[in-house]
Amino acid sequence: MKTGSTTPATAAHRVQVFRDLVRDNSASVVTALLLSLAATAATLAVPLLVRDLIEALGQNDSVIDVLAWMVPLALGGAAASSLSGYLLARTGERFVLRLRSRVMEHSLRMPLPAVRAAGPGNLVARITSDAMLLRSVVDVGAVQVPVAVASILGTIVLMAMIDLLLVGLAFAAFALAGLAIWYVLRRVRKGYESIQIATGTLAQRFTTALTSLLTVKAYRAERRTAEALTDDAAALTDQMLRASRLQSVVLPLMSLGQEVALAGIVIAGSARITDGALSLADFIAFILYLLQLVSPVTILVMGFGRLQTGLAAKARFEDLLSAPTEPDEAHVGPLTGIPSDDTATHAVRFEQVSFSYPGRPALRDVSFSAPRRGLTAVVGHSGAGKSTLFHLIERFLDCDQGTLSVLGRDVARWPLGELRSRIGYVDQSFTLLESTVRENLLLGLGDTRDADLAALDERLMAALASVGLDDAVRALPQGLDTTLGRETDLSGGQRQRLALARALLSPAEILLLDEPTSQMDADNELRLRDAVDELARERSVLVIAHRMSTIMHADHVVVLKDGTVAATGTHTALITTDAHYRDLVEKQQWAPLEQVGAGA
Repeated sequence: MKTGSTTPATAAHRVQVFRDLVRDNSASVVTALLLSLAATAATLAVPLLVRDLIEALGQNDSVIDVLAWMVPLALGGAAASSLSGYLLARTGERFVLRLRSRVMEHSLRMPLPAVRAAGPGNLVARITSDAMLLRSVVDVGAVQVPVAVASILGTIVLMAMIDLLLVGLAFAAFALAGLAIWYVLRRVRKGYESIQIATGTLAQRFTTALTSLLTVKAYRAERRTAEALTDDAAALTDQMLRASRLQSVVLPLMSLGQEVALAGIVIAGSARITDGALSLADFIAFILYLLQLVSPVTILVMGFGRLQTGLAAKARFEDLLSAPTEPDEAHVGPLTGIPSDDTATHAVRFEQVSFSYPGRPALRDVSFSAPRRGLTAVVGHSGAGKSTLFHLIERFLDCDQGTLSVLGRDVARWPLGELRSRIGYVDQSFTLLESTVRENLLLGLGDTRDADLAALDERLMAALASVGLDDAVRALPQGLDTTLGRETDLSGGQRQRLALARALLSPAEILLLDEPTSQMDADNELRLRDAVDELARERSVLVIAHRMSTIMHADHVVVLKDGTVAATGTHTALITTDAHYRDLVEKQQWAPLEQVGAGA
């Protein structure tokens, strides 16, 4: 039956922005908030000091005392605001760093089918554009919006102390504009959710085009590919324009509210000055507060707009983080009575195993075993299910039916990390990391932090020599420390041999090699065969083979046909007893064409 390969989502996958900020950066957040409030208090004091200045000038009094307060308050408020902004920016960047790290680790732990379904471009968009949008939630929500609210309330209170009637007129004008802005911002959030989806689609398509650039150029398809990408970019532009149309209404609405309020206050204030209910100094202070109110109101309105886009990004993060990951539990079920690794008679055993990709069967009732030591070759036409067998052994995929045992234990009852530590694997694309030669090789050795570096380098070079790659690596600009994948790279055959050297360094008891000699010349193929023979004396080596030299050299051959085991045995026995195998040999029809997880 289907083995469990994922863990369910929990509340721990939610992105708790403000909780994480307070928990990990409480001192910085509190300091930034206090500094911002201090800057706000200094700003609120300035109109009152201007009023005192006007009154002092009108009475021919000294203004030195007023200026002695006004200048330090203005300079101190500016300094406090600047320092608050820096602390908040530093806090936000650290939050984004932790979130990016969390998302990247989660993505790497997701099952292969889920990663392929999401698409690399969409996942990259999470840690780039989505992360920057969520960063705005930190800037706005942690300090700017709360301080803007405090500033607005403080300004209104001071304005009310000057003249309550004029405050009522200003509030009415801003309230009408505020209702319209609130309606627009609700629609802005929905628009930005669509924008992020379109951004992820464009990133995915462009990533795919760049990784396929060799083929694009070979078929002179640059223009056609660019046109298709431009269509995706146009779709993103359409979404951006829709959101921009809505966003462009916000500031004019706010300005209209301010203009209406200002006109009403000038008319009403003039009348109250004429009646003697309001002094000219108080009226000027009131006007200054009204003008000063524009900044926090702008921050509040635009802040809510940025919060809407940030919350849309937050929802996308939570959607990704709630996606199931591969299990990392210690074990599943009791292990009592299961043979130990030393007593297992077979490295791998399939018993009536079936597996299907969505809408397409790949394996049906597969049964065979690979001995604990020796070389087992798996052969068959493209699409027969060979690579799928390897994916099931590694638990990249899980069986639909049947039992698969590795080293005597049901594969589903192995702790996943321990299972994969027992298996060395070279995929048919001989994938390397975009990193140094050394770091690529060290993947097969596990933790080497305490190893003797000189002895370790000798071991790495010996592995490279076993596949005929030592001289090529020495010729690289920085030798083992040369970064591969950009300006400097290896040929296809050299990359294949480097991937094989990595597997040979692994202490794993089982080696899975998916067509390891497809791009090798005769000399290097012979060198590799000698290295594999040496390994097969103490380990189980399973090879997906297409070359006759590899198949004839194997101790055991498994023949697949249309997802079923057609025959097993030695090459000598099969060539005389199995018509399908004999037909494969005579026609040499197998070829390394299948794609990982898509037919092999």
